[in-house]
Parts: sequence; structure tokens; C-alpha cells
Amino acid sequence: MVQTDLPKTGFLSGASTELRNMLRGQASEVHLLTGETLFEQGDNGDALYAVASGLIEISVLALDGRKLGLAVMRPGALFGEIALFDPGERTASATALEDSEVLRVRNSDVLAQIRRNPELAVDMIHLSGQRMRWMGRQLREQVFLPMPTRLARKVLYLTAERPHAPTKLNLSQAELAEFVGATREAVSKTLAAWKRIGVVKATRGGLIVLDRSALKVLADPDQI
Repeated sequence: MVQTDLPKTGFLSGASTELRNMLRGQASEVHLLTGETLFEQGDNGDALYAVASGLIEISVLALDGRKLGLAVMRPGALFGEIALFDPGERTASATALEDSEVLRVRNSDVLAQIRRNPELAVDMIHLSGQRMRWMGRQLREQVFLPMPTRLARKVLYLTAERPHAPTKLNLSQAELAEFVGATREAVSKTLAAWKRIGVVKATRGGLIVLDRSALKVLADPDQI
């Protein structure tokens, strides 16, 4: 058994102690160097991953060949959980943004354990439902929320909350545009407006969040 425990948040927040112990018992460690790809969109997927240390970028390729960043997974995050229920082609790519360590739980190992203890299948069905609801929320946000709101939410997600201290995000405007499915010009215009009201400050190759409370308001469409 690996020494690092699986996270208790997100996808596994509702898992029973028995299911968590089983998954941890099947986990193995995978070490990645900066820029190394864990898996690519279209690869056969057969495992769930949990980030133990480092940063993992999740991205997809658009029809025009552009890379669209979907998320940056920090320590404690889980991804690839669909493969626990239905192994198949990966719908996105996972790449290490810095030296990272992830825990891998393979579908075949989990199924072998469930066959020995069928009661664990009830927990797995519950987790599957949670995942589907989360995906539905993400799709609605991407389709219906205006770009500035999506951008504010993404910047909040990608930066750590530090009380009374600015936080820096080392992503270019082009990279931020990939994350929110917008043009660089649209992102640049929005950031310029936020800069004028003191919410962010532009830096070389990134930005600094000066007023996180104001950014949270911008991320809430009901407050605008």
C-alpha cells in the first residue's frame, strides 16, 4: 500500500471508509517530470488518478487544432475517474506543469476487489452519479455563462487563496483564453478592465490577483 492517502474531497467525498480503503490498497505511485504527459486525448484509459504533489494540466484539442485548457489539478484533486466505470478512450490529455507525483488506481484491480465484496458496488454507483452531476454543471457553465464570468471563475480556481496577500498566476493571456474557450483579444480586454478597477495587475507572462473578494463578485453572475 502507498503511504500517501487518497483525497477525501471532490469525487471521493461521499465514499465509505471501506471503499476508500479498498481504492487506496490498489493505488500505485507514478512520478512525472515537468512537461511529461501522463496520457493523451484518445489514449485507452483504464485508471483513476489522484494528485499527491505538483500540478497536472487537463486539456483537449479543438477541431481547429488549438489546445484548450480545462483545468489544473492540484494536490488532493482526482481525475480520470470515468475509467473506473467504463474504460475507453481518454477525452482529454493530462500533462505535468511541474515535477509531480500521482496515485494510480486501475479499473481491473478495482473490479477484482468488487467481485470479492459486491457491497462495494453500491458505493461505486453513488460516486458515478456524483460525477455525472458535476459534469452537467461544468457543461452548463461553459455554454451559458458569459466569458468574463468564466474567466473570473477560472482565475479563482487556478490561484490559491491567501488572506490579505496577492496571489500570482503564471499563465499568459493566450493560455487563459484556452482555459475559458475564448480569443486572446477578448481575455486581454477583460483583464484590462479589471486592471483599471484594481482587481488584477499584469505581469510578464502572467497576472497578480490584487482583490480576490472583487474577483469573487465578478465570478457570480447574480451579482453583476
